[in-house]
Amino acid sequence: MRLILSLFLLATALTASAVKVDTLAIPSAAMNKTYRAAVVLPASYAKNKKASYPVLYLLHGAYGHFSDWLKNTPDKQLVHRLADQYNLIIVLPEGETFAFYLDSPVNPGSQFETYLTREVIPKIDQTYRTVRDRKGRVITGLSMGGHGALYLSARQPDLYSAAGSMSGALDLQSKNRNLTPEAAAQRAQLWAPVLGSETANPERFTANSVVNLVDLMHCNGLPLIIDCGVDDGLLEINREVHRRLLYNHTPHDYTERPGTHTWDYWQNALPYQVLFLHQVLKANGAVVL
Repeated sequence: MRLILSLFLLATALTASAVKVDTLAIPSAAMNKTYRAAVVLPASYAKNKKASYPVLYLLHGAYGHFSDWLKNTPDKQLVHRLADQYNLIIVLPEGETFAFYLDSPVNPGSQFETYLTREVIPKIDQTYRTVRDRKGRVITGLSMGGHGALYLSARQPDLYSAAGSMSGALDLQSKNRNLTPEAAAQRAQLWAPVLGSETANPERFTANSVVNLVDLMHCNGLPLIIDCGVDDGLLEINREVHRRLLYNHTPHDYTERPGTHTWDYWQNALPYQVLFLHQVLKANGAVVL
């Protein structure tokens, strides 16, 4: 009986101190629909009721959805552990399968820059005890989400204090991709409801590509961290962004490490990204000790 009681008390203590994951419905007036987001709360959040917590927005890639970071990493507790380790709220918003976190000029139902910046962030700040200022808000993501994180932070520097990208799809233009005719046709079909025809409107693809926003990044002066696997098909695009940032003297952290476009790679990359972003939050005085 004493052993059973001890095990019960241990289980109760572990439950009480566990990381919590909420699934939050966040309506979009801009798109006239409601999407879900996962919100990972560190164990200390339930106990430390007077503290305001910094927030990391962690974006998913193409063909994915908001819960990818929770269900696709080989280690299913990775995000939970990082939230707990750094006393950080981690928000996983919806970005649809191929919307690239931008406002489509051709599709009113695909307005994801507006959604993330004007609807998701206010909802999170209203619902949770957050640092409601850019000094306590950072953003990163993988592939399409890497593009989204750098794109949104470049265009909305008043909302974020640092940004990152893992294996980012940082160039939307086709001219710099070695595509087969079949891949080019598929790509055109995917882009049609987002930016329309690249042949008819190439300026849309140019203007919305992160690779062409490096001067804006320089002016903003946000701390940046970018990494990509050495066997990733997007490596040269990431190298080009790195080269341009070096050329215009924009400080940034750039890493190439073994790996390709896989969850094994992103599981390895994310802790480095979060450590970098945490250091920025710490310098801002926006961490919970």
